Amino acid sequence: PCWSEYLTTRIEQNMVVNCTCPISECRAQPTTAFICSIISSEEIIAKYEKALLRGYVECCSNLTWCTNPQGCDQILLKDGLGYGASCSKCSWISCFNCNFPEAHYPASCSHMSHMTCAKCNHGFCWRCLKPWRPTHKDYYNCSAMVSKAAWQEKRFQDYNERCTFHHHAREFATSLRNRVSSISEMPKIRTLTFVLDACKVLEQARKVLAYSCVYSYYNQDTESMDIVEQQTESLELHTNAL
Repeated sequence: PCWSEYLTTRIEQNMVVNCTCPISECRAQPTTAFICSIISSEEIIAKYEKALLRGYVECCSNLTWCTNPQGCDQILLKDGLGYGASCSKCSWISCFNCNFPEAHYPASCSHMSHMTCAKCNHGFCWRCLKPWRPTHKDYYNCSAMVSKAAWQEKRFQDYNERCTFHHHAREFATSLRNRVSSISEMPKIRTLTFVLDACKVLEQARKVLAYSCVYSYYNQDTESMDIVEQQTESLELHTNAL
């Protein structure tokens, strides 16, 4: 009974992976067979098995969980899942190089964490708030011209509004696809099939357009930006038409 209560508590508190004998000087760890012979509750055993799986994934550098914010328990193999591939269960595309919840092409990983003050152009990481370039000394008493600061702020607002619009449009396409898919008896007619296929294309296109705004905002190469803007404009035109 003591072992049962002890192990149950450790499992409930998600501390069973490194569980050791209750006697302080004994570092022996109970085996899976021993735990299963002590715990009779199927619910507790299920939690134990999930804890083992979670601990295993966290210990393997080439494994990770799907980052779908809606929730997905699929395990992804980093080495085997190339850029642009999606989760086989929920189709969510994850980024393995940073902590951003989804793949963000064409924006780089540094773009997703690099923020710039609209007033003084001070760059910093939004995750840790540390200076992006340590050479910047004056964080608060910036002498930048107001006109330049206003231009920077307007530029940021423009790109931010475009990015937000495409994210909302992507959510609309996802919602529409889910509603059409939920029809219990899907008529085998070309119209609804087209709607489903079109929504998937819209989701992907809106995602690329949204992160293109991030890429364009940070990119300073005028020559390459002309090409990017032309391609973005063309994609947006066809996306809106669809």
